[in-house]
Amino acid sequence: MFKSVKTGLGLACVLAVTAGCSSTDTDDSANQQMAQTPPPVVEETTATETAVPLDNVVYFDFDQSLLKPSTRELLIKHADRMRGAAGTVRLEGHADELGTREYNLALGERRANAVRDFLVLQGVNAANLEVISYGEERPAQEGSSESARAMNRRVVIN
Repeated sequence: MFKSVKTGLGLACVLAVTAGCSSTDTDDSANQQMAQTPPPVVEETTATETAVPLDNVVYFDFDQSLLKPSTRELLIKHADRMRGAAGTVRLEGHADELGTREYNLALGERRANAVRDFLVLQGVNAANLEVISYGEERPAQEGSSESARAMNRRVVIN
């Protein structure tokens, strides 16, 4: 009988300790400790401090003025920054040296207009966008290689 009382007391002690650990006193002290810890300080920054420079050149395929999917993603980022901003943004259309001067001026204008139209669809005020075409007159890269021509088929956002 002495052995069964000893076992019963041991079991009662284990249950008492377990019950004590699950009390709300521990939860309350944790809550109090969290309440005493100040929240993290978040410093406010201006848009210019956090603004990551965006690429300002949009490239086009040969004899095309259609925007590429990757270009659209870039232009959405530009539109987010331009929306509600003061000032005028110039969209400069360019072409490679293939084709006549008149054709390339028209192609550069179509490219710049494609960028403008997309930005307007994204909520940018059309009055803040200026379109100009330089055609083949201001190449980004001199030369007649395909890689040089590809660099010249562009719209520059200024």
